Amino acid sequence: MSFSGAKLALFLGSQIVVILRDDKPDIPYPGHWDLPGGGREGHETPEDCALRETEEEIGLRLGPRDLSWARHYQRPRGRVWFFVSHQPVALASAIRLGSEGQRWALMAPQDYCAHPLAVPHFTTQLAQYLAESGGDPVRAG
Repeated sequence: MSFSGAKLALFLGSQIVVILRDDKPDIPYPGHWDLPGGGREGHETPEDCALRETEEEIGLRLGPRDLSWARHYQRPRGRVWFFVSHQPVALASAIRLGSEGQRWALMAPQDYCAHPLAVPHFTTQLAQYLAESGGDPVRAG
């Protein structure tokens, strides 16, 4: 299946991991809060893409079995996959920011969806997940 990239809403406890994008004018959404993930490399699967990017961006190695929800949607550059994973909050101590982004943080998913500097199409996907999980992301995992 053809796709251009994948993102991961990574819940650590009841909050999600977000990354403040670099503030460079030549990248999409500079200075916005982003989710781990990025563009496809080679022939990788959507799951492999999301998991590789997560490891590169925040140093966490997750496996395909850690992904609990998936949807794809259309963007101007092609199909993008959106995944959800629920992990223990203690995993936050293992996060190490990679070479992209200014810093990382934990944020309540509802706060991310309402944040003026959240990447808009990711808030839409996260809101869809929250609606399908009954608004209780902890229960949904």
